[in-house]
Amino acid sequence: MAFLRQAGIGALPDTSSNSSVYLAVDSRYAGFISAFDKLKDGAPEAVAGLKKLGVKKVIMLSGDREETAARIAAEAGINEYVAGLLPEDKLAMVESLKASMPDGSSLAFVGDGMNDAPVLARADLGIAMGGLGSDAALEASDIVIMDDKLSRLPDAIRIAAFTRGVVVQNIVFTLGIKAGFLALGALGMASMWEAVIADVGVALLAVLNAARVSRAKYGEALKG
Repeated sequence: MAFLRQAGIGALPDTSSNSSVYLAVDSRYAGFISAFDKLKDGAPEAVAGLKKLGVKKVIMLSGDREETAARIAAEAGINEYVAGLLPEDKLAMVESLKASMPDGSSLAFVGDGMNDAPVLARADLGIAMGGLGSDAALEASDIVIMDDKLSRLPDAIRIAAFTRGVVVQNIVFTLGIKAGFLALGALGMASMWEAVIADVGVALLAVLNAARVSRAKYGEALKG
């Protein structure tokens, strides 16, 4: 745009929110070709779902221009964003956010590009979107969501919470039964074979309880 204006070609439309190439023929404006970033399907629902799950703050870190980043953030329902960031700037932002967070808080970063690898590695929880993302991003992440559906993010958190609950159940149940039979054995109220049978039974029940995790479905998210 600046080049055309320097050449004396005026009356150019404002396309600052997109990436545009202006065309002129015989020193006259002829049109423009514009490209813009499209919001990923399910982004607003994903952001709303994260907030509903108790995520305190959602911030978009973007390498796009201010106008583009503002539009994408508004469409996704994100109140805070930072535009025009280089890869090293994103890393610095994550470091700054981590330093300002209260004790006991965790920071998760979601990305899919090669340039996101250092940030994914530095975040408390790195989530890579898409199994076909860059090898560097997949290697640096803690969780890989195998498709690009952002709606999987709230589901992943629910499944993780459900899995943690199952693990706690198994630990408490197993240790409780073992401690009970240990006490009974010390008092002479349970034989060795009864303790062995109880131990095997507890292990089997723990395995069956853990198998519930493998039946978890996206979208059903183990709401209980």
